Amino acid sequence: GRDAIIDGFTGTLYIDPDEETMKEMQDKRAKDLEQKALLEQLKGKENVTKSGQKINVYANIGNVSDVGAVLKNDAGGIGLFRSEFLYLENSDFPTEEQQFSVYKQVAENMAGKKVIIRTLDIGADKQVDYFGLDKEDNPALGYRAIRICLTRPEIFKTQLRALYRAAVYGNISIMFPMIISVKEVLRIKEIIAEVKEELKNEGIPYKEDVELGIMIETPASVMISRELAKEVDFFSVGTNDLTQYTLAIDRQNSKLDEFYDPHHPAVLAMIKMAAENAHAEGAWIGICGELGADLELTEEFLKMGLDELSVSPSMVLPLRKRIRECE
Repeated sequence: GRDAIIDGFTGTLYIDPDEETMKEMQDKRAKDLEQKALLEQLKGKENVTKSGQKINVYANIGNVSDVGAVLKNDAGGIGLFRSEFLYLENSDFPTEEQQFSVYKQVAENMAGKKVIIRTLDIGADKQVDYFGLDKEDNPALGYRAIRICLTRPEIFKTQLRALYRAAVYGNISIMFPMIISVKEVLRIKEIIAEVKEELKNEGIPYKEDVELGIMIETPASVMISRELAKEVDFFSVGTNDLTQYTLAIDRQNSKLDEFYDPHHPAVLAMIKMAAENAHAEGAWIGICGELGADLELTEEFLKMGLDELSVSPSMVLPLRKRIRECE
């Protein structure tokens, strides 16, 4: 037999490695284990900077099966639970009971920690046959997310009924995607009032007062964020879409990769403006886009006064380490 080593960091395979390579790989592995052990020690500790500023670190997940990773990495809660899988994995619209049992399970598993569930965020880019959506030339600017929910309230109401019922079993907040106007938020609140009235009349238990938030994903929502903050409890910045719409760059087009810059001053100015306006109206603000896990920007986000960063479960501990290093 022959000796072989795989470098798990780079994917490189070494056949019959010499002593120097063997030692290099062993050192690499030892260093990695040491880093992991240091990160493990952060569990149970506060996310606090050297000057005493605190920030919540939550996790983003897309399925019930991911809850284990959230708990294992000691996240403070779930900052984004994508509900799309319920629709993508079904051959027909998921029933109220199907949705209720999933949301209830997540809320119970998180044992009182915050669980922010985003309502349906589907569009022409995430095709689901039974929705009967037309193919669009520009799905990013098309019929998607809250636009579907507000024009097809029967779909929206089913999800809201399930969410308000599940909220009895834990600390659920509800977040609405792709909001561009106060009018949309007011319409959402009207539909919620209808849903509560129906549940009440049917004698079905539901939580009366559920925290409501919106995604900040468009320049429009940033520019009117002061008005929007008067209507909701929190903002969550979807930096992937915010970058795409601010820079007028299609994220799916690989030819534009060199132009797609989430660090662009305009993107950071948008986040800062949304944060100032949220706080001016007593709302809190977090980030659930990929930028939240960008450790180069952690200090910048702390300076902006962000209240929460939500990242993939594997980034929770590295982010907490970075927060503790900041002044």
